[in-house]
Amino acid sequence: MPATAPRKIDCHVHLLGDGSSGSGCWLRLRSMAHRLMARIIVHEAGMPSSALRDGLDAALVSRLIDQVRDSSLDAVVLLAQDLPHRDDGTAMPEKGAFYVPNEYLLEVCARHPGQFIPAVSIHPMRRDAMEELDRCIQAGARVLKLLPNCLNVDYSNPRLRPFWEKMAAARMILLSHTGGELSLPVVCHRFADPRLLRFPLECGVTVIAAHCAGRSGLWDADYTDHLLEMFATWPRLFGDNSALCSPIRCRTLPKILPEPVRGRIIHGSDFPIAVSGFGPWRMGLVDRKTWRESARQPNVLERDVFLKRAIGFDDSHLTRMDGLLLEA
Repeated sequence: MPATAPRKIDCHVHLLGDGSSGSGCWLRLRSMAHRLMARIIVHEAGMPSSALRDGLDAALVSRLIDQVRDSSLDAVVLLAQDLPHRDDGTAMPEKGAFYVPNEYLLEVCARHPGQFIPAVSIHPMRRDAMEELDRCIQAGARVLKLLPNCLNVDYSNPRLRPFWEKMAAARMILLSHTGGELSLPVVCHRFADPRLLRFPLECGVTVIAAHCAGRSGLWDADYTDHLLEMFATWPRLFGDNSALCSPIRCRTLPKILPEPVRGRIIHGSDFPIAVSGFGPWRMGLVDRKTWRESARQPNVLERDVFLKRAIGFDDSHLTRMDGLLLEA
């Protein structure tokens, strides 16, 4: 029998909702800037602006199915989003900008198993964290997504050893935001530092550092060099290039293109965040013709694939996530 070709996977796609279908999701646009950003995101993703008023649950899933089907990708890793929690395990919903429960994520992925791979989200300080982790593992989840600076997760807390060890025993992958965050409220800026990932790595967890620890805002700290130093010590540490086709985060791209770093990078888009060739063009990574050609691609997922290839990432970075999932 011929070997099955590895799947091309986008490892970083957000599930969002407004609870209009009974999903339990919510989205809070606290400022005029966030409302404007949301309108741009909805427009760029090809959804009607009315989805922000009602019906976002169904509109986003429907649009995402179309995007995957009409792209060169085989599947996407779809992300839940837990609530921020205090160190005593109590939730802080007032600190969150959006919420996507694991139950809804797993139900959506079960309806579309060929296109969606679930990445559950469990704050490890939750009082029921171990029980929820067991439940999600039993449900077939292979990836766990956390945004530590926005959810208030200190990866280095020694109390989290049982959580990381359970993840490692289940060969579950940690997809962790690293670096600054501009579009969501931040609870603790210190937790953007990828060096805090050393503890889960020591516990045996395979880790993907989302955004390769670069800047989100103009004056954020840039932790990418620290991440690259960690690659030499931790063979089970990877980075994703999600959201790097954007005007600010594109500054990270020149640092992760040289080999051997490029061999540790996994493809991700950060959908529904807008994808633009302007940043890569400004950095001299693509020419004006390529930038203009990318702008004519209405499929956001395919636009991101097109730009990443033009920038210099080969197809191995599109299939690297599948390799990690096969190992899990």
